[in-house]
Amino acid sequence: MKIPLYLLILLPLLAPGITLCSPVQNPQSVVQEVNEKINASRRNLALLSCATGNPIDDCWRCDPNWEKNRQHLADCAIGFGKHAIGGRDGKIYVVTDSGDNAVNPKPGTLRYGVIQNEPLWIIFSRDMVIKLKQELMMNSFKTIDGRGASVHIAGGGCITAQYVTNIILHGLNIHDCKQKGNAYVRDSPDHHGWRTPSDGDGVSIFGGSHVWVDHCSLSNCRDGLIDAIHGSTAITISNNYLTHHDKVMLLGHSDTYTRDKNMQVTIAFNHFGEGLVQRMPRCRHGYFHVVNNDYTHWEMYAIGGSADPTINSQGNRFLAPNDRFNKEVTKHEDAPESEWKKWNWRSEGDLMLNGAFFTLSGAGASSNYAKASSLSARPSSLIGSMTMGAGALLCKKGKGC
Repeated sequence: MKIPLYLLILLPLLAPGITLCSPVQNPQSVVQEVNEKINASRRNLALLSCATGNPIDDCWRCDPNWEKNRQHLADCAIGFGKHAIGGRDGKIYVVTDSGDNAVNPKPGTLRYGVIQNEPLWIIFSRDMVIKLKQELMMNSFKTIDGRGASVHIAGGGCITAQYVTNIILHGLNIHDCKQKGNAYVRDSPDHHGWRTPSDGDGVSIFGGSHVWVDHCSLSNCRDGLIDAIHGSTAITISNNYLTHHDKVMLLGHSDTYTRDKNMQVTIAFNHFGEGLVQRMPRCRHGYFHVVNNDYTHWEMYAIGGSADPTINSQGNRFLAPNDRFNKEVTKHEDAPESEWKKWNWRSEGDLMLNGAFFTLSGAGASSNYAKASSLSARPSSLIGSMTMGAGALLCKKGKGC
């Protein structure tokens, strides 16, 4: 769904805090800013008793009044998705009904909130399991904030951000997502259309920009847990706990879809846990900053790619499986060595355990690059404290999370 032209004109008037900034950024400056924020949080560890050195969490989790200051979360993102403000400048919308109608959603349901044209910060009145009858087609400038409740989107369709901007997904349990489609689905108050079969992703970002997925627990979906394709960019995927899945994360539609050269994604502070096989992530064309994640399980490989993506791996912890044939972190796909050795895949400060190894290529394999680099991710030996809270949090009112 594209934002109508009249809305692009009116949105700044309706919500003065909204900005539609360019989704394409200088990657090296964004990476440097991420590292500066990580190092600043590390320096504050001695000052804040609840701090972890994770700059996203240290921005809001110490606040015992987080429940009254929910929209402050939108100011805490880092990386390429840092400008995703979601529904920060809109009203609070409370989900009170776990039911779903894909064409005529009732007020109080999740679907009714996400399709509205105005910015909304969506929260939940209680614990609930929402089994969506079809994909949840989101409208722009929306936050789905699960803090304070145990919210499961499971057993049906899951979340799609198609041709929309400024989306925040936080504190959700997303699992057992099914393929849906061949049905009518509403994507705004004044439009519904026919949807062909979906892939069954947990979170599907299709031509979207300024998207932030934070502190979600994802597992066991039909296709990917989080996929971003068709020109999507300005994305941060952080603090998530991902388990029990084969093809975890696809970033880039196909080797021939060159619009994904503008894709820029930050993958930070996630825990890639038990039961995972491959694609953490699998990248094409764009620029991917993989920083301070904990990889405790994979069966085939952790990070892969094709079509000349830039992969900048910094300060991650990679624990290889016991299978001696699958110790390699990286997989250069669909190309002979004569091609992939030119792709810029770099590793700085990564901790390799149980025989794990990262195959460098392109500028990343150059000693000149290593000497010239001024970036300094937080040491991978401290990853445990930074990712121990990955996934949906059990936040209680009146207490820090």
